[in-house]
Amino acid sequence: QVQLVESGGGLVQAGGSLRLSCAVSGRTFSSYAMGWFRQAPGKEREFVAAISRSGRSTYYSDSVKGRFTISRDNAKNTVYLQMNSLKPEDTAVYYCAAKQFYTSNLPVDYDYWGQGTQVTVSS
Repeated sequence: QVQLVESGGGLVQAGGSLRLSCAVSGRTFSSYAMGWFRQAPGKEREFVAAISRSGRSTYYSDSVKGRFTISRDNAKNTVYLQMNSLKPEDTAVYYCAAKQFYTSNLPVDYDYWGQGTQVTVSS
């Protein structure tokens, strides 16, 4: 069983930065592509970013491209989301997710999910 635990959320002013972390249990972290998703109240869960197993390939939604950076440390079983130039519309619960082999931007493709961490951006 794979378990994911997010941390690093909080309250920040518009224009500020936060770094989210997602610690993944298990010895096969490097076999999983990882993704970050978010869900705002009353909205569907949406793709934010994804990273390949090796970390060499990354993908972003248009809404965060150029502001957010996804990375991973396979030695530490951890994936990160560095969020800069935050906007009030980035306010949401952020989830990390894992799937075997290849990345995807579809929540339904992911097998394992964390419990989520709240990010609130004030104007």
